[in-house]
Amino acid sequence: MNKVISAIEKEKIIVIVRSVEKEKLLPLCRAMYEGGIRLLEVTFDSSGKVSDEQTADNIKLLCDEFGKDMYIGAGTVLTKKQVELTHKSGGSFIISPNTNARVIRKTHELNMVSMPGALTPSEIEFAYESGADFVKMFPISNLGPSYVKAVKAPLSHIKFTAVGGIDENNMGEYLKAGVSGFGIGTNIVNKELLEANDYKGITELAKKYVSVVK
Repeated sequence: MNKVISAIEKEKIIVIVRSVEKEKLLPLCRAMYEGGIRLLEVTFDSSGKVSDEQTADNIKLLCDEFGKDMYIGAGTVLTKKQVELTHKSGGSFIISPNTNARVIRKTHELNMVSMPGALTPSEIEFAYESGADFVKMFPISNLGPSYVKAVKAPLSHIKFTAVGGIDENNMGEYLKAGVSGFGIGTNIVNKELLEANDYKGITELAKKYVSVVK
């Protein structure tokens, strides 16, 4: 678990993979690896259109192929069952849009890194007291780096990641405000490039983002 925490602090970017067809997952992941990405989350589908088991299969597919080179985890994790499925599939970390103490406890029981979502100081402190390794400030886009800086001042003991509206132009401001990392989705997993099977284009996007945090 400590290795994953260290990797998040070092690499800073977790790419969010949402609603990507199974046949595109391996070339997409390879393209991101070539672009310097070392952390990736596959999201569960809260709408129910894709079953939890199907998502777990996708996580296993990536873990089997890239598990020695990248850390693969799960996003939009809302239940203990999803935590268990992620662990069985080889996942290393659990990311949620909310804070659920039961999900955090199960994540630690299975020796994975916990990153629940929270936004207000009370929510953030509750997430930390429940065992969060990082607190995902989500959705941060409407509040911005100044909000992060204001919250970080009294809660400097907590590690934050920023998710929502993050791009290469504002990452530097968030880093100055005190975040440890970012979750980035379609700004790297560009839908048009993916539809066109332009994996070289995705690699170039990944390189651009990695260069900002390096």
